Amino acid sequence: MGDLHSHIELVLGRRVLSTEPVGGGSISTTLKVRLQDGGTIFAKVTPQTADMFFREARGLSELARGGAIRTPAVMFCDSEILLLEYIPPTRAANRGRFFEEFGRQFARLHRFCGASFGFEEDNYIGSTPQRNLPRTSSWREFFRVHRLEEQFKLAERNGYADERLSKLFARLENKLPELIPEDRAKPSLLHGDLWQGNYLCAEGSIPVLIDPAVYYGDREADLAMTLLFGGFDESFYEAYNEEWPLGAGWERRMELYKLYHLFNHLNLFGTGYYRQVVDAMAFLCR
Repeated sequence: MGDLHSHIELVLGRRVLSTEPVGGGSISTTLKVRLQDGGTIFAKVTPQTADMFFREARGLSELARGGAIRTPAVMFCDSEILLLEYIPPTRAANRGRFFEEFGRQFARLHRFCGASFGFEEDNYIGSTPQRNLPRTSSWREFFRVHRLEEQFKLAERNGYADERLSKLFARLENKLPELIPEDRAKPSLLHGDLWQGNYLCAEGSIPVLIDPAVYYGDREADLAMTLLFGGFDESFYEAYNEEWPLGAGWERRMELYKLYHLFNHLNLFGTGYYRQVVDAMAFLCR
């Protein structure tokens, strides 16, 4: 760890006392860094690509600009290391109240809107490149081209797009005008990859967002990801809907937006997700 210590000391101008691994980092190595002056910071090292940490730092800064939910402050970033404010995770004193506040804050984040769909730069969804450019004024077009088609092309390259999957995908594209009303969505600021592993509870039962895949899109796309692996506490969704009620037809659109992440899991982790992708498209094409 000597070289890492020296690198941190050089960029921060503070002496490192020790580092210890932190669980949960599947794409990069995550560390808790104790400083000689008594401070503690969070470090990510060994990125899979040279720009990955820059994209994450930019996403955290954009979420902070939304002013609705706490994020760790970015202290330093280069191609080799990302240094963040260390926020110790705690257990919520009252789970229901924590998720109620989280849901309200999440709705307020989505009220922070941009002028168009996309983002000022491409980034990553997990370790998969996520296209956000060019930005568009049409959510349907953005989701079709930058989300579904990108994942389908990747599935083709990976050898997962057999005849059944390909035919269903063609049918789904023809259904998109019915599934996504063109005049409905606003370009809301999205976390982009919110599941159980990408938030934490800070002291005082304060929700904190981490590991974003930020872009501006339909807010329902963010909620869909929260539902993919069993969902959050029901109080999260109740509070969200009280703060900003969902529009008619949201249940079916959620299934469509989940498909993007199912495709990504197929491309990242293999054929174990093939059946879920096919079943989701078959349901949407009915």
